[in-house]
Amino acid sequence: MDCCNVNGVAGHYLFMPGECRIFTLIMMRGILLIFSAAFLTLCGCGGGAEQNREAEAVKIVQLDMRADTAGRYATCMEEMPGNTVRLRTNSVGRLDEVFNDSNYVHWAAAEQIGLKPLADMRSHWKLSRPIVKIASCEDFYLETLTHSSPYLVPEGAAMLHEVGRRFCDSLQARGGGDYRIRVTSVLRTPESIRRLKRRNKNAIDSSVHQLGTTVDISYNVFAADSPAVPRSSADLKALLAEVLWAMRSEGKILVKYEKKQPCFHITACKRND
Repeated sequence: MDCCNVNGVAGHYLFMPGECRIFTLIMMRGILLIFSAAFLTLCGCGGGAEQNREAEAVKIVQLDMRADTAGRYATCMEEMPGNTVRLRTNSVGRLDEVFNDSNYVHWAAAEQIGLKPLADMRSHWKLSRPIVKIASCEDFYLETLTHSSPYLVPEGAAMLHEVGRRFCDSLQARGGGDYRIRVTSVLRTPESIRRLKRRNKNAIDSSVHQLGTTVDISYNVFAADSPAVPRSSADLKALLAEVLWAMRSEGKILVKYEKKQPCFHITACKRND
């Protein structure tokens, strides 16, 4: 999974503008870990177990640095190619009827595994659950986010990777095509929701996006990585609906089909396995 752990006081930096928040977070964690390890060594206290934990933490910082490096998955074609080839899909029914889980149901499921909403400064400094950073990868393409931040609880990140992987696998099994799903919204705060409500009527104060369990995935535009075997957005939408229907039947996700903003609103459910 292309992500990095972010815990505790580091949460305060999630909402600094631009990439500076990520750089600041990594540098502060690195400095703190180095000084902590040096202090324990000089004092001769903490024992082997403590030193092992510090060594493991240093490994996590190193992982953070690699995860924040732009890779070949960070870009895609500006537009989906034309002259498309028909893709065989199976209808799951009317999408607004099949995927109609209410916000109340989403919230109830999200509370079992999600964050407490980041309503004030204290909640930014002390997160109620660990979170991971997501980035564009072979499973999905992350759009530039304007009203949310690229963080999810581990269960949410695992769910997103599974959706993307199953979509790509299904596409290859039916003749191919170089496409990924596009993620358009991730973790929100009450402040970002207030700003979003000015232009998006779907945004509500009780948005489940605040719990770090929920993503929006576009269904009218997909990330094309090459013009090989061009597919239509309608066929790719139907294929994605098949994947979501299967995962929902397995009890892994809840889904709301949004119309005003063309996306599937998806929340991860607590896993029993």
